[in-house]
Amino acid sequence: MRNFSSVDRLLMALGYETELCEDAWTREHIYNGIGTECFKKWVANILPVELLSRSIKDTINSIVTLCECHTFYKKFPNPVYSPNYGDTWGRSANYIEINNRAIAEMQGNLCKNGILSAIKLLPAIPPSAKSWANCVILSQIFPNIYGDGYNKGPFEENSIYGIRLGGCYSKNIICDNITDKISAEEQFKAFNDLAHFRGLKTGFRIVISEGQLKIATGENEDIPFNWDNYEHQELFINECVKLMKLGFEAMYIDSAKHIGGFECEHYTGVGRLPGYAQMQYILNEIRARSGSFSISFIGEKSTGDFDRYKNLGLTSGTAFVDANDFESVKYWSEKTKYNREYAPGVEVSNDNDTGGASYEERLNRIRASLFANNMPSDKLASFMQMHDIFPLRYDTNTHHLMMTNPSYSIDGTPKSHHENLFAKDDGRKYNHLVGEIFAHALCH
Repeated sequence: MRNFSSVDRLLMALGYETELCEDAWTREHIYNGIGTECFKKWVANILPVELLSRSIKDTINSIVTLCECHTFYKKFPNPVYSPNYGDTWGRSANYIEINNRAIAEMQGNLCKNGILSAIKLLPAIPPSAKSWANCVILSQIFPNIYGDGYNKGPFEENSIYGIRLGGCYSKNIICDNITDKISAEEQFKAFNDLAHFRGLKTGFRIVISEGQLKIATGENEDIPFNWDNYEHQELFINECVKLMKLGFEAMYIDSAKHIGGFECEHYTGVGRLPGYAQMQYILNEIRARSGSFSISFIGEKSTGDFDRYKNLGLTSGTAFVDANDFESVKYWSEKTKYNREYAPGVEVSNDNDTGGASYEERLNRIRASLFANNMPSDKLASFMQMHDIFPLRYDTNTHHLMMTNPSYSIDGTPKSHHENLFAKDDGRKYNHLVGEIFAHALCH
């Protein structure tokens, strides 16, 4: 009897058969890595709505159609293993953050099914190269404090930076109406299996500022989080461990630069951060309890004092190297090439991006992050946002969508929101240009 995979269970929960077939639409939009033996494939020259309006069955057919191998899987394989780039893979990876809340289904005032939307975008994420991995970071996993499960007006606070632990997972993200058939955890597992099949690593964003964390009690009032409370610390560790055991392999840590009270004159979070030795313990415990010592911990702005962050347990940090300066990126790639546990990273854009950079500037930053090195295996990690692959509409930006959760639907349907969230004709052309850049990079 067939042992059903998480992907099989997702298909069955949504009412689909588990047998797969080749996808003609995908064939028409395939981009390939350039090289005589390069079998890397993804779809480009697309608008996100073209993916987000497809069914999950079509998406999974698309993902299997893009397989690098020469075998078409009529049944999704089980088990699926993450691409193996060694224990220090995160030091050279490209991290692409997808705001899975922003691309969730906006149905009236409801916000839901963000994990299904994240799955639907996977065919358009370039796979990992020969020498380095691409890693998708999901912006939201846990419930947010300010109205989880609903969209609000474009200027009403609904920050993704305030989360509740111990309250299961976000209603923005989980497909609630099938949890009797496939649990929230299995939905994340299906996302990870599909991403791994695509040749991608996966991770999630987490906040560590005490005032931005609450503990769900099941009652009306949440408990404020306290880093001095051992039970609170244990809850934080165990919630992260559960996600790692579901297949996530990276954690982007907001405000990591200031752990232990370091340079807090620039700190913009709310509340205390864990102590330095405390965070060393927390990161070590996440690795140990999950049974994975290849987990990548990325620290926001955690650059400059390399030893401080390496000894903390981090893999890379953002915003040290100017992505607009190709030669500077190349210099730091060469200078740090023997440091395989920790090196600074290149920021194409971050979660505070207000959208001011031109398309050409973003493309140049991507080029620098991928090619400013003497050897591809020595490249620095890079950090991108969804907007760097799929440009947003002109009157919004990455940071706005982290702080608020508007629906751009003009008729109350999810398709209308997805159609109007992103740039249109110029967005398609830009996505094509990004595809060309990755095509030249993936065989290295």
